[in-house]
Parts: sequence; structure tokens; C-alpha cells
Amino acid sequence: MQLTKAQARRAGRRKTRRYSPRDLVVLSVLLGIPVLIDITIIWGPTLASVGLSFTDWDGIGEIQWVGGDNYSSLVSDYPRFWPAVRNNLLWLAFLGLVATPFGLLLAVLVDKGVRFSRFYQSTLYMPVVLSLAIVGFIAQLVFSRDQGALNAILANQEQPVDWLGDPDLNIWMILLAAGWRHVGYVMILYLAGLKSVDPTLKEAAAIDGANDRQTFFRVVFPTLRPVNVIVGVITVIEGLRAFDIVYAVNNGRNGLELLSVLVTDNIIGEASRIGFGSAIATVLLVVSLGFIVTYLVHELRGERDR
Repeated sequence: MQLTKAQARRAGRRKTRRYSPRDLVVLSVLLGIPVLIDITIIWGPTLASVGLSFTDWDGIGEIQWVGGDNYSSLVSDYPRFWPAVRNNLLWLAFLGLVATPFGLLLAVLVDKGVRFSRFYQSTLYMPVVLSLAIVGFIAQLVFSRDQGALNAILANQEQPVDWLGDPDLNIWMILLAAGWRHVGYVMILYLAGLKSVDPTLKEAAAIDGANDRQTFFRVVFPTLRPVNVIVGVITVIEGLRAFDIVYAVNNGRNGLELLSVLVTDNIIGEASRIGFGSAIATVLLVVSLGFIVTYLVHELRGERDR
């Protein structure tokens, strides 16, 4: 099919159009500044930390190259490392397998239009606006051994339970506090996804004889794949970057060790082992990227195969 003269002229103008110097300046500014900020604040320190992980440096003296000695010492000679790895994986498992499904359940219940749904949304979302440090202080008020609300409710005044001092219990109490905040966040994300589901899909499933459970798992939940990706990435990030709540309770010690706490203790603590702390940060970076990239590849591949 031949183009008309007008169409040919328009196509020619589109092909020969060039950006003016002003356009190039605007594009350079709008793209260059964010990229520069990202490199300066995010990737610059990240790559510097990876490089410093192969050195021995106290932040003041001469930097000495030690190769992989920091990593071998971290694995074999640092007793706080493996408990921190276990606790980080426990955080990830709890948030992913308990808090996230519970947030999804609350979103489904609220989406059904129960009475006072606005009140429930506000109440459940309220912890999200609090920082984890504030959540840690609230946890102290609730789980404190001598003046905590939980022991007062249980009437354990003579033999109070040390919820935060017992290393066999404190990690679970802190996970409950962190999960309290995470549930509200997940609920809002899934609630937004549920509101966007086409009602005709549910009606078609009901006509075919599907019950509520079958409709949700076979019709509604597959349409929430984009929300699942967001929630999955957020859950991994929350589980691996946790720091302020345990630091507010007991400085991340006595059963609450996390990799982020070990990084802080070694880099800005009295030891000032910048290289060793950078090695821990690099391990945390690799683990985080491993989880996130694997999850994203799996979800995107599933989206492509649909």
C-alpha cells in the first residue's frame, strides 16, 4: 500500500527530526542529576564497601590488602555471625510465611465490605506510619519484665517472664512486634490490588459453580501477580535490613543478633574494623540480591509464560 504525499511528508519529518540543544540540555539535566545522585549515594558507597571488605583498615591508618581473610575469619572465628544469619533467615521466614499471608487474609476480609471497614483499615495501617525504632520502644512497654503490660495482664508479678531478656523468647516477641507493622503494609497493598480486580471475573466463576475459596485461588489470586512481586520484594528487604527495632531493645545482643547490627558494631563501634564490617555488609548485600533477583526472575518468567 502506497503512502499519500501528506503521510510521506509526516513520516519524513519524523525521521529527520532532531533534538535541539535546549532539548538535549533538559534531557541531560533530568536524567543526569538522578543518575548522579544514585551513583553518589547508593552505588558509590556500595562498591567502596565491597572493595574495603578485602582490606584491613581502622578508618584512620593505612589501608592494608588482606584478600579473603576477612571472609574466612567471619565464617570460622566470629561467633556472632552464624546466630545473626539464623536470625535474619528467621525474620525472612516469619514475615514471608506468617505476616504476609495474614495481611492478605485481612485484605480479603476488608474487601468483602464488612461493617466498619474504614475503621479497620485505619487501625491496621496505623503501625505502618511508625518507624521500627518506635515499634521497638512500644515492644519494651508491652514485653518488659518488671513493668510490661503483658506480665501485668497475665498477673505474673511474683515470677515475671523475661520476654526480652530470655534469648529463647525475645526473638519471637520482636518478630511479633515487627509482624504487627508488616501486616498493615501488606494489607493495604493487597487491598489496592483486590479493588482493581474485574468483578466480571468473579461473576463468571460463580456462574460456573465455583465457591468463594475456588474463586479466590483460581481467579482472583492469579490476577494479583504484580502485587505479589511488590509484596515479595518488600518482604525480603524488610526481613534482611531489620536493624532499628532490635537495636532499640538491647543493642541487638543476647539472642537478637542480626547482620545489620554486626555491620554497625564493627564499623562505628569501638573496634573500628572497617574492612571486617564491610565484609559483613557485602555478605548481606549478596544474600539480599540473591533472594530478590531469584524471586523477580521467577515471577517475571511466570508472567511471560501466561
